[in-house]
Amino acid sequence: MAKLPPGGVIQTYQKYDPVQFPSPTAEPPDVASAAMEHMLANGDMQEFTDEELANAIEIDPSQIQGFLFNIDNVMQKLKERKAKILATYETEHVQRLALQQYKDESRKLKPPGKFAKDYQDAVKEEQLAALDELYFPASKNDKKFARGLVKLSDILGQKYQVDELASRYEFTGSTRMTIPQALEIRQELLEIDELLKQMQEARKNAKLYTINMELLEKYADQMDMEKLRDMTRAVNEYLKDLAGQQGLEKNQKGGYNLTPKAVKLFQSRVLSTIFSELQAGRSGRHQGPIIGEGAVEMQATKPYEFGDSVAQMDIPQTLINSMLRQGSERPLKLHSDDIVVHKTKNNPKAATCMLLDMSGSMRYGGLYISVKRMALALEGLIRKEFPGDYLQFIEMFSLAKPRHQSEIASLLPKPVTLFNPVVRLKADLSNPNISELDLPPHFTNIQHALQQARMFLAGRDTPNRQVILITDGLPTAHMEGSQLFLLYPPDRRTEEATLREAKLCEREGITINIFLLSSWNQSDEDVKFAYRLAESTKGRVFFVAGKDLDRYVVWDYLQRRRSIVS
Repeated sequence: MAKLPPGGVIQTYQKYDPVQFPSPTAEPPDVASAAMEHMLANGDMQEFTDEELANAIEIDPSQIQGFLFNIDNVMQKLKERKAKILATYETEHVQRLALQQYKDESRKLKPPGKFAKDYQDAVKEEQLAALDELYFPASKNDKKFARGLVKLSDILGQKYQVDELASRYEFTGSTRMTIPQALEIRQELLEIDELLKQMQEARKNAKLYTINMELLEKYADQMDMEKLRDMTRAVNEYLKDLAGQQGLEKNQKGGYNLTPKAVKLFQSRVLSTIFSELQAGRSGRHQGPIIGEGAVEMQATKPYEFGDSVAQMDIPQTLINSMLRQGSERPLKLHSDDIVVHKTKNNPKAATCMLLDMSGSMRYGGLYISVKRMALALEGLIRKEFPGDYLQFIEMFSLAKPRHQSEIASLLPKPVTLFNPVVRLKADLSNPNISELDLPPHFTNIQHALQQARMFLAGRDTPNRQVILITDGLPTAHMEGSQLFLLYPPDRRTEEATLREAKLCEREGITINIFLLSSWNQSDEDVKFAYRLAESTKGRVFFVAGKDLDRYVVWDYLQRRRSIVS
């Protein structure tokens, strides 16, 4: 059997295998969260392309066999090319040429009398902007002089570039350059610097798309280019496969669509982050067992007491107790002392309506992104740990609309369409000639949102009903029958209508908890109103920054769940 040449063995060993890229033992990049964050910020996935996908994911370049070697090899060749240029040429001669060319051209021009002083000042100070300012008035009086200004500006621009070349790079050679040659060398050095910067960035995170391959082809040999293209294809295929595994589907427009699988992965990771940030010593995540009548049996047992349900009887242990007491006597006769029952865990249901402020002010600081991330996290928590609970989302702007969980990620703050310092508008929504599109959408209608929430919670068969209101300030809109009022600055009439709706919630046993987001325009009036609204239903006010919202809301929900069962 012929021996394999050593070179062939080495080449086979060094050639990386895309199937094993990256290492099978490495944690895969989080594609789902990257896509969801894009969706939360933009409201859709139209612009989430392969490049966006690659940009959002961190890949360890050391996991790609031969990646760092090939990148470093190309970078070294570029550095050697740059060093050779700097060691070959000098710049003093070409600087003198550029200056002399500029002076000669400036002497040729004869400006009209009224432009003479401005022209001489501009030439002396070598100011392109001043020459440009002269062109427009001069073109009306002396077209020949104006054309000369264009040429002089071009020559001065060349002098700028030559001077910049000499100051930017340290030339150590002795070969003289002409002006056109100096401009070409300057362009080449700038392109090499840009490529080195791009490749240094790619070296950190394997984001090969950051490299301008067409430009690199001017300076790299064919073999190096082929290796880099192979790696680019491998990385792209890996990312596409990863996207498919985590619930992203390619659409016909070249972008990606989110599937429920991607949303669930995102929710689980947000929850993991939230719980990892909580201090275990303070209260912990897991709620302890609540003893009493309930539907969920626990392994622990206790002696039967009057009132316990026999449905939870531990039959094997009860029979054993009877046999131990009777010995060999038959038939067995159960006594009440023999009976043991399983302890049970109460699992009462809770009903929640979450009001998500999507008014115009929520765009500041990306507050709307934090609101949507929190909503998805809470929905994931309830679906996973409290499947019997009820959760309804309501979008709040100039009106209020119920929203399904699948719509949350695409919500965006409403565009501001009125910029008047004072707004006093009224619209009769019973008028068939008035549609929602006719209304300025960026106001905040807490009253209508509470009304919607009360309707959803009224039919829930549980006494544990609450509204979670997420907003950044005072209401600026309310309904009176079919009449919609849009009032800015915030008006007492709107506040009173909102508080009346809160009282109706209180009568039906609905608690209102407010999470007041900090914003640049928040005032004492915002805080005082939040207190009045929460106190009217024995609720609470939480002051939170946007980045902490998901953690506070989820944790408060868990704390409320504990208080319900205890």
